[in-house]
Amino acid sequence: MSTFTYDLTLAGLSVGSAAALTGIGLIVTYRATGVLNFAHGAIAMVCAFALRQCVVGWGWPLWLGAMVTLLFLAPGIGVVLERFVFRPLSVLGGDPAQTLVASIGVFVLLVGGAALVWGQGSRDDAPELVSADPWGQLAVVLVLATGVGAVIRWTRFGRELRAVVDDRQLAVLGGVDADRVAAAGWAFGSFTAGLTGVLLAPYVRLDPYGLPLLVMEVVAIAVAARMRSLPVAVVVALGIGVGQSQLTRLHPAGWRGQLVQAVGANLFVVALLVAALVLPGLGSRDALPRTATARVATPPGAWIVAGVLFLLPLGFAGSDLHTSVQVPALGVVLLSLVVVTGRGGQLSLGQAAYAGLGALFTALLAAGRFPLLPRLPELAALALAVLLVAPLGLLTGWPAISRHGLSLALATFAVGVGVSRFVFAQPYATSGLSLGRPSGFDGDRAYYALELALLAAALLTTHTLRRGRTGRALAALRDHEQGASAAGVQVPPLKLLAFVTGAALAALGGGMLGMGLRAFDPSAYDPVRGLLWFAAVVVLGADSTLGALAAAALLVGLDAGARGGVAAALIGVLAVGVGRFPGGPYEALRVAAGRLRLGRRVRLTPLGVRVRRKLRVVGVAAPTGSTTAGDGGVAPRAERDAGRASAARNPRGRSAGTGRRGEAGTTAVPRTGVVFPAGSDAGWEQSTGPRQQGDAKATAATHKGVADPAESDPGQQGDAVEPSHRDAAPIPPLLTAHTLHARYGGFTALDGVDLVVRAGQVTAVVGPNGAGKSTLFHCLAGTVRPARGQVRFGGRDITRLPAHARTRLGIARTFQQLAVFPSLTVAENVRVGAEQGRVAEPGSVERALRLFGLDGDVRSLPAAGLPTGTLRRVELARAFAGSPRVLLLDEPAAGLDTAEVAALTLVLRALAAEGTALLVVEHDLDLVADLADVVHVMSAGRIVSSGPPGHVLDTPGTREAPA
Repeated sequence: MSTFTYDLTLAGLSVGSAAALTGIGLIVTYRATGVLNFAHGAIAMVCAFALRQCVVGWGWPLWLGAMVTLLFLAPGIGVVLERFVFRPLSVLGGDPAQTLVASIGVFVLLVGGAALVWGQGSRDDAPELVSADPWGQLAVVLVLATGVGAVIRWTRFGRELRAVVDDRQLAVLGGVDADRVAAAGWAFGSFTAGLTGVLLAPYVRLDPYGLPLLVMEVVAIAVAARMRSLPVAVVVALGIGVGQSQLTRLHPAGWRGQLVQAVGANLFVVALLVAALVLPGLGSRDALPRTATARVATPPGAWIVAGVLFLLPLGFAGSDLHTSVQVPALGVVLLSLVVVTGRGGQLSLGQAAYAGLGALFTALLAAGRFPLLPRLPELAALALAVLLVAPLGLLTGWPAISRHGLSLALATFAVGVGVSRFVFAQPYATSGLSLGRPSGFDGDRAYYALELALLAAALLTTHTLRRGRTGRALAALRDHEQGASAAGVQVPPLKLLAFVTGAALAALGGGMLGMGLRAFDPSAYDPVRGLLWFAAVVVLGADSTLGALAAAALLVGLDAGARGGVAAALIGVLAVGVGRFPGGPYEALRVAAGRLRLGRRVRLTPLGVRVRRKLRVVGVAAPTGSTTAGDGGVAPRAERDAGRASAARNPRGRSAGTGRRGEAGTTAVPRTGVVFPAGSDAGWEQSTGPRQQGDAKATAATHKGVADPAESDPGQQGDAVEPSHRDAAPIPPLLTAHTLHARYGGFTALDGVDLVVRAGQVTAVVGPNGAGKSTLFHCLAGTVRPARGQVRFGGRDITRLPAHARTRLGIARTFQQLAVFPSLTVAENVRVGAEQGRVAEPGSVERALRLFGLDGDVRSLPAAGLPTGTLRRVELARAFAGSPRVLLLDEPAAGLDTAEVAALTLVLRALAAEGTALLVVEHDLDLVADLADVVHVMSAGRIVSSGPPGHVLDTPGTREAPA
């Protein structure tokens, strides 16, 4: 090995050692808490500044400053973050979106705080803790990796750590102090961050912005190690470090030389792009539905106030007006985050890159330097730049199709860093660029008026996407992606639409910002600023256009009128409070005001006390759920059970069919319609009256075009209608499964399952846990693709069709865990199903609301916070509104009380009588016996028994097995 090669290898080992330290810290923190600490680089920067302050500023000995910084300050930061920022989030359930926002908030807070304390300039006098000899740094890395690996593998703390990682709640039940484990993980992760910063500071630019981003670029090391393997992280870090050093030997001519030079200086960024865009996601824990709450109404008159405030700068002059020019431009950029993150629910950390590309393309087009295009006027250049950047939104939109949560955030962050390093930082692309203003708008006042017009157009575009059918579909995608797909929303195209529109808006705002400053400044669009913009929009109202405008005004105003770093510090403080105030500062203020109002206790008058006592006595005396099935509601399930015990059962093994009077004298569907128990909705009542006479049957008939059999032939009022009667003609199958096989790793979930679902029948699937019921259900619904076999619908092979395509064919489904859209109202939830379903009928929403007892005041209430029984009906109504031919129900009675189950049974019977095919996976065997025409019993991935419920469910062992 030549001396030159040896020297380059040593230099690479030095860089790789620092990267390995970062990887070790990120992995330990993630394994202990499930948090990918985006603030790791900021902690490294703060510790590096602290050591410099101790040694250079205060004259302490190096060993004392290092001890205080690394053994007290760095672990202390980690413990404080765990206790006051991330522990409240874990108590709330550890939503990945909120955890990510909190982590970014800590990053922004530390960067802003460092800029306030030490200024925004760079330092070149950081003390050197370890000699430049890479062997010392490599020794530190190997000792740390070996020690941590030994602790995790062979100590009690390591076993507790692995238990917390696998299942935190189960570990707590087993006596593990999960908070202590998390605090220890954060303390060690912060220690490694501090050590990384102290080792890197003497050799790189020490400033509040550069060092944090440099450290975060090497997050690829942890991702490549799948956030688990310390040896893999060390080897990858050392390999990339050595490779980056060796690339400096290559000097090809022409544009290849510039490319090799860029790659050689940013090989860790290349690794980050590969790890984030090519490697699989980080796991299912990041693919959970986002926690959504009801929309916070805009205060009355807020838009009038905002309009007045945005018009005020037209009366300014001088520096004040020059500063105000930046506000509308930044507001347009932040509106792109409202579309992508606020309404679409996609975590995008790369919007600054699209804003920078919009400014860069505008400058190149206006200067005549864009390849193959002539020089254009500034306004035409801006419009064309927006059109050119918009398709580039696919760079982040395409990964969003298969990635969620943390994986998607890393992918968009990697794109932002890549654009910054390989485009904005390259002299061949940006040198000598200037950007003027459009002709006739050269003055600040005229240009500000132009910006207001462009801002109004951006607001109109955003409003259009947030309202109507597209807006409801985006909100459904944000609240529950699987539920949106099941409702018929075409998820992949909708995600691409959100990202392309977001890229176009960001490019428009970036071009406006560049023309306002009369220059293209790459530092105005760096990834750190993108993280600040993301945090500002999220904490001030991600789904609020008014919040985006307020964030723009706040960021520009604080940066111009206060010391540098104040805006970042303030946004960071708001973002780290997301664990305690998930609804943001508006919600926190509203709660605080409510508590102040409640400080004056309201007391009942003596008359009110007597009335309350009487109401309590009446409530105790009245039987719970005693709704009758006459003119006012549905017979309690206890009465049905009693009637079923004495009634003669028909060949299907259940009491008289829908709309017929059986021998016991009970009526399945009353003439006044199906009414759900009012007591289940806590605060609203649903009663029948003349307006609702025959709602259930009228709704069914008009929905399917089928006349009520009871009305068409009164002479058959006493006879049960039996679709599967032995004398009736055989009903052709509607949905069939042929020899389905499915495996999860080495476990066989389905082993050659055949199933037939016929129109007008209720088919039930029961069996013990792990029998394969859910896998079969998902194969039929389109959320799981079988390894072998076919799923056919009406003779058509739909095995490879996704869930939303099956919904549009007429296969609707519900979920075991409720899949409603909390930020939408009840009526909007149902409207999503009607708009995206098989047939769009004008009256389908109202019919579904009436049939499921949701057409009262509850229709205008947000789904967030409603009782489980009501939400179950909302989900059923949404599925019914799309006019399905097949309805797949995954434990529809889960969370319902006895009266609600009784009402649900009647509605499902009515749907089957209309010709709808129903497949029910249910644990309640009594409900199955009362409802189903055919029952299939599954065990070990196979159907072991099939037939009428009276025959199958009476088989010894069926009822004893946990279905």
